[in-house]
Amino acid sequence: MAAAVGLIEFTSIARGIAACDDMVKAAQVELLRAATVCPGKYIVLIGGDTGSVREAMAAGKSCGGPYVADTLMLPSVHEQVIPAICMTNPVTARGAVGVMEFYSIASAVVAADAAAKAANVTLIEVRTGYAIGGKGFVTLTGDVGAVRAAVDAATRNAELLVQTAILPRPDPKLFEALL
Repeated sequence: MAAAVGLIEFTSIARGIAACDDMVKAAQVELLRAATVCPGKYIVLIGGDTGSVREAMAAGKSCGGPYVADTLMLPSVHEQVIPAICMTNPVTARGAVGVMEFYSIASAVVAADAAAKAANVTLIEVRTGYAIGGKGFVTLTGDVGAVRAAVDAATRNAELLVQTAILPRPDPKLFEALL
């Protein structure tokens, strides 16, 4: 599994696609997500070893030039973050649910990493802006105390936080919908 993640947000879809091509050609990285996000932006999210992600990010920034709106590099990401972005993180135990919503995709990825490192929780999903107006959100589960600790730690100094919710006993139908 990848040890680092990198994200570049572009203000031009065409330049974002070209930069994505440069990024995956520049280094041995996993393309986690490359997609349009509202309003008319393009994101490229990659994973891999730290050196490869840095190399790919440099290529993306070079190609993107003035169309680079935001970048994020997490050199030592928690092992649950990439599977949660890809919606493949196994959720074996169901408990309380925590939700963190952000105006920024990068903020959601950073919060997911901080939450997973802060408490014994399982990340359910890190949603990265598609069909939700360019926002990002994180859902996680665990015992109530761990979920509260994770959400508190992840949002303490979070940028562009919209709202959080903690559901101590979510209905099984809701939990199924989140998976």
